[in-house]
Amino acid sequence: MHSAARPRKHGVPQNCIPRGVGEADRTATIARSGGEGVEQQEAPKLVTAYAVAETFDVAKVIDILRSNGYEPDPLHTGLYPQVVHVQVPISSLYRSSGLPAAALDPDDVGDVFIFPSGTLVTWALPEGFTSYLATRTLLPAATNPHTEPIETEDLEYIEDATRETSSIAFSSGFARSTKLAVLETMLNTYLASTASIPSILAKGSRLPFRFSRSFILRKTGQLLQLRAQLNLYSELTDSLPDLFWDSRHELKLENYYDQVGRALDVGIRIKVLNEKMDYAAEIASVLRERLSEKHGTFLEWTIIVLIAIEVGFEHRVSASNHYASYSTNMS
Repeated sequence: MHSAARPRKHGVPQNCIPRGVGEADRTATIARSGGEGVEQQEAPKLVTAYAVAETFDVAKVIDILRSNGYEPDPLHTGLYPQVVHVQVPISSLYRSSGLPAAALDPDDVGDVFIFPSGTLVTWALPEGFTSYLATRTLLPAATNPHTEPIETEDLEYIEDATRETSSIAFSSGFARSTKLAVLETMLNTYLASTASIPSILAKGSRLPFRFSRSFILRKTGQLLQLRAQLNLYSELTDSLPDLFWDSRHELKLENYYDQVGRALDVGIRIKVLNEKMDYAAEIASVLRERLSEKHGTFLEWTIIVLIAIEVGFEHRVSASNHYASYSTNMS
């Protein structure tokens, strides 16, 4: 699913300005440090986030990038292994486009930030390159890759080059939003598969045969896995991921991370996601109760049938003995 990263509700972080209606001829540059807006005639660039897999093996990511000629951590932030950062010369990507050499700035680079959470964020790089990097080049380093279509979000932005390291924090917040979108999609799919159950129960009808024991156990396991991915095995719910505890204080990356989270409604979306999971857990609980009742009823009937068989057998034995005794007396 390809979508804009939540500009439908709010604006985006201060250095990421979505192009809206009436803004075709004017864009504003806003300093990443929170400074005053400066009017410029500058074309916006694109930042794109990909949720590729459940996790990335960061050591394998480093090996893959180096084998393709990219050197990690060009800004010497020292944030590895919390994030892997490489820069890609734009001119190397467009040499086959037919542009004259004068149109290609050899110093113009795009950035790629790869996170252990299975997400990556690219800045000012063409879609074809970023898609191939996410879904092909880095695939050997992915654990439990997501099925197609890959969840992506993108924004147009105007960049203030005075604070290069702030893009790390924005990337982390943006990747968090995209990772959350994966769980939102998975939960919506889960809820769709159980959507008919409340109406069936409200009518007092028996659950169809397809809601078998294996179905109920499978759905319970899926829900537990979703809740674990949101609350236990990721940094989605952390107010400040380890990345920012490990960063130098003077970088002030946590401020940018907070801005992205507020702009993309991450906190609200996590709350809504947990509320939906609570509702799904109630349905799963009702299903387990019905399964337990059904199993109990089956056991009761099994016992009744066995008792009936035993009584019938005893009656038959008794009748046989009575007939044998009667035959003996007659003789």
